[in-house]
Amino acid sequence: MTALLRPPLGPPQPTGDGYMAIRQQTESLALPLSPEDQTVQTMPDVSPTKWHRAHVTWFFEQFVLLVYLRDYRPVDERNMYLFNSYYDGVGPRHPRAERGMLTRPGAAEIGRYRECVDGAMGAFLAGDLPPEATAIVELGLHHEQQHQELLLMDIKHVLGTNPFRPPYHLESPASGVERPVGWLQFEGGLVEIGAGPAPAPGGGSSFTYDNETPAHLEWLEPYSVADRLVSVGDWLAFMEDGGYHRPELWLSDGWAAIQAAGQEAPLYWERDGSAGWRVHTLAGMRAPDPSDPVVHISYYEGDAFARWSGARLPTEAEWEHSANTRGEPPLRPVSLHPRATDDGGWYGQVWQWTASAYLPYPRFSPAPGAVGEYNGKFMSGQHALRGSACVTPPGHARLTYRNFFPLGARWAFTGLRLAGGG
Repeated sequence: MTALLRPPLGPPQPTGDGYMAIRQQTESLALPLSPEDQTVQTMPDVSPTKWHRAHVTWFFEQFVLLVYLRDYRPVDERNMYLFNSYYDGVGPRHPRAERGMLTRPGAAEIGRYRECVDGAMGAFLAGDLPPEATAIVELGLHHEQQHQELLLMDIKHVLGTNPFRPPYHLESPASGVERPVGWLQFEGGLVEIGAGPAPAPGGGSSFTYDNETPAHLEWLEPYSVADRLVSVGDWLAFMEDGGYHRPELWLSDGWAAIQAAGQEAPLYWERDGSAGWRVHTLAGMRAPDPSDPVVHISYYEGDAFARWSGARLPTEAEWEHSANTRGEPPLRPVSLHPRATDDGGWYGQVWQWTASAYLPYPRFSPAPGAVGEYNGKFMSGQHALRGSACVTPPGHARLTYRNFFPLGARWAFTGLRLAGGG
C-alpha cells in the first residue's frame, strides 16, 4: 500500500508530532491530483480539494493562533473570508456553491499557506498549552481527519463526472465471497446510548464530539440485526425485481427524487451494453463485485430496499447497542472501495443509514463559542449514519460516532444493514 493511504493508525494527538502527522496525511491525499483537479466543484455539496486543504488550515489559524498568540496576524486576511465554512460567529464567508469559481489562490499558494500556519503551530505546540488550547487543537485534528474523508468523497465525484472516469489512485480490488445473511437477536430493554462526560484534553481515543453526548438511557423492544452489510449481489436482485420502478416500495419524497433524477441504480453505476453494469471507483472503472457492500445509496434507496426485503433500517440506538457487542472497531488502513469482511462490516466499510433523524440527545448542550456551530446547528432535515467507511482515517471511528447527511445524499460512502423484530 502506498504512503498516501497510510494515515496514522491511532487517534490524533495534540502534540507537535501528532499535529504534523495529520497535516502531512492531508497533503499525501492531495498528491495524486493536478492543480486543475483540485479546483473543480461539480455540485454545491462538493468542495474543491484545495479548498479542503485551506479550510482545515484556516481552522487552526482562526481558533488557535488568533486566540492564543497575542501578536499573531493572519497569513492573508482574505483567507479568513474565503475559507470559513459555516461559522457565522466568526464573520462572513464566501458562498459554498461558488468555491469552484476560485481559481486563486491556486493549489501551490494553498501549500504555502499551510506551511506558514504549520510553522506557527509548531512553535505554539512546543510550549506549555493551557488545557482549553489543547482541547481545541485536538478538535482541529479530528476535524482535519473528517476533511480527509471528505476530500476523497468529493474528488470521487469530480473524477466520476469526467467523461473519461479517470482513477484517483490505482489499487487492486480485493476479492470476497458473498455469504447468506444471518440474524443476530437482541432482547432489548433499558440500554445506555451515547458518550459520557467529555474527557480531559488530550484524551486520545476517548475524544468525542459534542453531538455524541450525553450518555443516556433508551428503551429498546426486542429486535434483530443482520450480521453483514447489504451487498451488491443483494442490490442486483432488488434491481432485477424492478425495485426502482415500484412506487409501493418508496417513501413519497424518495419516489419523487428518483423520478426527477432518473435514478435506476446506485451512484457511479453505468450501463455497459450487453455486459451489464460498470462501476466508477476511486481506483478506476470495474465490474460490480456481488460480495462488496453496496455503496453510494441514499436513505430513500436504503428504506425502499429494506421494505422490499421485508425488513427495516435499525434505529441509532439499536445500531449502537448491537455494535457494542462486537467490540472495538479494528484499525484498518484507508481503502478506496468497500469490501466484504469477516466481521460483517460493522465498522470501516460504508456509513450505515439508520432509521433515526439526526436530533440532539436528551440534555444535549453544544460546545461553547463559535465551535459550538460544528454539529448542533445541523440537527434538522438530516438522518443519522453509523459505522464509518473505507475512506475514514483509522482511529477516527468509534462506537458513539454520529454522522449525518440529507436523506437524498448519495455521494458519501453510504450503505446499509437491515434490522427486524426480535
